[in-house]
Amino acid sequence: MGAFDPDCQRCPRLAANLAKVRERHPDYHAAPVAGFGPNDARLLIVGLAPGMHGANRSGRPFTGDASGKLLFEILFATGFANRPGSSGCDDGLVLQGCRITNAVKCLPPGNRPLAAEISNCREYLDAEINALWRPGVRKPRALMALGRIAHEAIVSVIQPAAALRFGHGAQHRLADRLWLLDSYHPSRQNVNTGRLTRQMLCDVFEMARQTLDGSEPPA
Repeated sequence: MGAFDPDCQRCPRLAANLAKVRERHPDYHAAPVAGFGPNDARLLIVGLAPGMHGANRSGRPFTGDASGKLLFEILFATGFANRPGSSGCDDGLVLQGCRITNAVKCLPPGNRPLAAEISNCREYLDAEINALWRPGVRKPRALMALGRIAHEAIVSVIQPAAALRFGHGAQHRLADRLWLLDSYHPSRQNVNTGRLTRQMLCDVFEMARQTLDGSEPPA
């Protein structure tokens, strides 16, 4: 169920937008962007959608833009990546124990996907979560939402009737040995305004590390 489709065109608005981008930037990936990282990872990081000159250009989540610059620096600092930078799919970056994906796999106009587009992509996210966790797993697993939309997309898959509020640093127990951790998105706007600092993001990843090493996040 929900295997990633690199040729998906379920969302007419997104498909039309990508066609225009390919005309202007024929060297860009400009297509649905698959998740990145080991399939058996115990931490799944979920962002919003590919950025115009980041994942939409490179074909790899958070690769080549300002959001990714901070994210990969923190992943390296907390032991989830083998190097602190990401420039392209052939840069030698390897994720260690984590996987990165987006709630929406295609570039949305203005970085704002519609509710129907998020819904259309839900089964892909469902498949990625199922690869991470299933009832009876022996070791803790964690999902990390980068931003409110990612948080809501995850909750819609695991606990659609739950009223779990997004908040930076929030911890939600979704099921036995499955946790959801929230962070503000490492967007240029959030970083430049001070809404999200390097230390704040690092703290959430340290929380994820402790979650995976134990039975639950630190209080």
